Amino acid sequence: MLSRMDPLRLTRELIDIESITGNEGGVGDYLQKFLSSLGYKAEKMPVEGSRHNVYATLDGKPDLVFSTHMDTVPPFIPSSEDGENIYGRGSCDAKGIIAAQIAAAERLRSRTSRIGLLFLVGEERDSQGAKEANQHSPDSRFLINGEPTDNRIGRASKGTLRVVLTATGRMAHSAYPHLGESAIEKLVEALHRLLKMKLPENPEIGPTTVNIGLIEGGRAPNVIPDFARAQLLYRLVGDTTELRREIQHAVEGLATPEFALEIPYVKLRTVDGVPEMIAAFTTDIPALTNWGEPVLLGPGSIHVAHTDREFISKRELTDAVELYVRVANKLLGL
Repeated sequence: MLSRMDPLRLTRELIDIESITGNEGGVGDYLQKFLSSLGYKAEKMPVEGSRHNVYATLDGKPDLVFSTHMDTVPPFIPSSEDGENIYGRGSCDAKGIIAAQIAAAERLRSRTSRIGLLFLVGEERDSQGAKEANQHSPDSRFLINGEPTDNRIGRASKGTLRVVLTATGRMAHSAYPHLGESAIEKLVEALHRLLKMKLPENPEIGPTTVNIGLIEGGRAPNVIPDFARAQLLYRLVGDTTELRREIQHAVEGLATPEFALEIPYVKLRTVDGVPEMIAAFTTDIPALTNWGEPVLLGPGSIHVAHTDREFISKRELTDAVELYVRVANKLLGL
């Protein structure tokens, strides 16, 4: 356990606790104890099994809450560092952000005790922790959500539509393909049609994009496949009513689409004097509607998040502490 609040050291301590989505219990335990040692009332908010959010306050209901997520994508990569950067899984997404937010809250203590900290499970999968937290809101006025935005403030965040596309067919010996019906051929044609489809654009935010992330199907090379499935992820810039209709129309007769998850596109508050950006990724913000007016801001680059060389600049991390303090002061009029 750290004896003092050093965001660089804390970042490495947190990276070295493996917390791939579903296994956040250990890092949650660590943060609850660490925040308690700093004098916060730090509570575990149960989510599922050993998984829990961590919520910490100083004095009653907070006016402003710093929040980000504790979970990471696989694989686990332990921490390392050089003179400029800290490396490892979660360094920028989002354990360095956790450290910067705690350091900022410590800096703000001299001016106000009405600051909270909320660290969540499950952001990388389905925002399960945020959905649970939204049922226990303290009615705070502002939420500063941390994601890697290069210390720029998010003007908007794209949404997400996850589509599961399933095709069925009839098995047969591959020497006699006319006796069967290939589910894979149907799926390939359906995907081809979706890739050719014109996607919505928002003149302020940019285009909707799509990624075919997973494909599975078939039995063996010598069997006509009776089953095939693909999972697609659309990054949204607006309402999905027309997009869903067009997807269904494009794959009709070939495959069945299931709209498995939607996180809406959101516009966000900005703060004068802070450079702005558009987040092409999604966050926990749409699931935290009861936690106050949201601001999206954090150190690190999303371009290295989820990679095998994820890192955060030490300079950017320490700059983020000052930036979080400055933004909080402006929001609260301190």
